[in-house]
Amino acid sequence: MHLHILGICGTFMGGIAAIAKAAGHTVSGCDANVYPPMSTQLTTLGIGLTEGWDPDQLEGIARDADVFVVGNVVSRGNPLMEAVLDAGRVHVSGPQWLYENVLHDRWVLAVAGTHGKTSTTAMLAWILDHAGLSPGFLIGGVAVDFGISARLCGADQSPFFVIEADEYDTAFFDKRSKFVHYHPRTAILNNLEYDHADIFPDLAAIETQFHHLVRTVPGQGRLIVNGGEAALDRVLARGAWSEIERFAFEGTDAVAGGWTIGEDGTVQFAGAIQGRLQFGEAGRHNQLNALAAIAAARHAGVPVAHSLAALVDFRGVKRRLETRGVVAGITVYDDFAHHPTAIATTIDGLRRRTRGGRVLAVLEPRSNTMKLGAVKDALPASLEGADRIFCYAANVHWDVAGALRPLADRVTVIDDIDRLIDAIVADARSGDHILVMSNGGFGGIHDKLLNRLHAGTAKVTASG
Repeated sequence: MHLHILGICGTFMGGIAAIAKAAGHTVSGCDANVYPPMSTQLTTLGIGLTEGWDPDQLEGIARDADVFVVGNVVSRGNPLMEAVLDAGRVHVSGPQWLYENVLHDRWVLAVAGTHGKTSTTAMLAWILDHAGLSPGFLIGGVAVDFGISARLCGADQSPFFVIEADEYDTAFFDKRSKFVHYHPRTAILNNLEYDHADIFPDLAAIETQFHHLVRTVPGQGRLIVNGGEAALDRVLARGAWSEIERFAFEGTDAVAGGWTIGEDGTVQFAGAIQGRLQFGEAGRHNQLNALAAIAAARHAGVPVAHSLAALVDFRGVKRRLETRGVVAGITVYDDFAHHPTAIATTIDGLRRRTRGGRVLAVLEPRSNTMKLGAVKDALPASLEGADRIFCYAANVHWDVAGALRPLADRVTVIDDIDRLIDAIVADARSGDHILVMSNGGFGGIHDKLLNRLHAGTAKVTASG
C-alpha cells in the first residue's frame, strides 16, 4: 500500500511515516516546511518528501497513492486537500490509520495529560524495553536511549505498544481528541489543566474529551490516575468502568492504597515500600512522571524492582532540559516548556539539578494558547524562580511587558531575536544557566547564543 502523508514533518505524523515504512508500505509525504531533523530522518528511511501543498502532487509523487493520511495541521482551503476531496481520493486521519493498521490487536499503553506526556511515554517504553518486552512506540520527541521517536515491532515479537496520547484534535473532519482512537488497555492520566485555547473554549471541554478516553478503556484495563488533580477527579466522577490506581507525592491523602513517591525517591504502593527511584532526570515533576510509568509497567507485568533498575539508566528526551553547550562557565539549555505549569516545574528542576548559579529564563510564547493570552495571568508566578527573564514578544497578541510587570526589573521584553541575544549575552556571567523555553525552533537561538558567547570569550582572550 502507498501512503501519502499530509503534514509529514510533525513529530506524530513523522512517527506514523516511520512505522508505516517499517510495516512494508510505500510512504511519501509533504509539509509546509521540510527541514532537518525530521526531513533527514525520513529521507534516510527512503521516504519521498515534497515541500508545500501543490495539487500537482496528485499527478506526481502521490499519483499512485492508495490513501492520503491527513495531519491536523491541514485545514479546509489547503490546495492539496481540496484537490484530494475533489478527486474523491481515499483519506483518513493519522490516529485512525494508526489504530486500524497497528494498534487494533496490541496491548496499548497510552500516556495522556497536559504536561509530562513525552517524558513519561519515553520512560514507560524504556522500562518495557529494558524488561525484554520490545514494545513498539510513538513518542512526541526523540528518546535519547532509542535515538528515534517511533518504532514498530511486529505483533509476533511483542503485543505491547506505548503511545503518547495527545488531547489535540484529530483532523479537520474529526474534531475528537487524537487519543480516543487508541483504545488503550493501560492509560495514564498524568494531569489536566487548560491548554489548546485555539481548540477548547474552557477546561470543562477538555475534561469531556478525557471522559471519552476513559470510556474506551476495557473493564479489565487499568487507569493510572494522578490523585492530586481535581480536574481528573471530575473526569472519573462522570464514569469509570476499569481498574483504577492513583499516584501522587508522599503525603497526599487522595491516594490511600495507591502509589506515592517521597522527595528522596522512595516509592510505596498500598503503604509498602517498593524501592527507591534513582535517575538523572531533574525535578519533582519527573519523579511523579516516573511513578506513573512504574505503575503502568506493573500492569504489563514488569515488577517494580525491574522498573527502578531500568530508570537508573534512563537518559531522557531531547529538548527536556537538554544541555546544548557550555561557554566560559555559562551553560545553555533547551526545553520544550510552553505552559506556565511546565515553565515553573522546569525552572524548579534546573534549580534542583544545579544547586547554584543564576537561572536566566529565555521564553518564546509560541503555542496558540500563549499567543492568544489565555494563560498570561499565570506567567509571572511561573517565572518567579528565575533570576532574570528574557521574553521574545514577536507574534504575540497581548501586552507581554504589562503581563510580566509583577517581576519588575528582572524582566527584559524584546521583539527582535538578535537584540534579545545581545541583551542575554551582555547580562550573562560565568556560573549562569541560560534556560531557553519554546515549543518551536526559536529562530535557532541556542546555537546563536553559543556562537556569540564564544565570540565574546575570544575577544576577551585577545584583549587580555
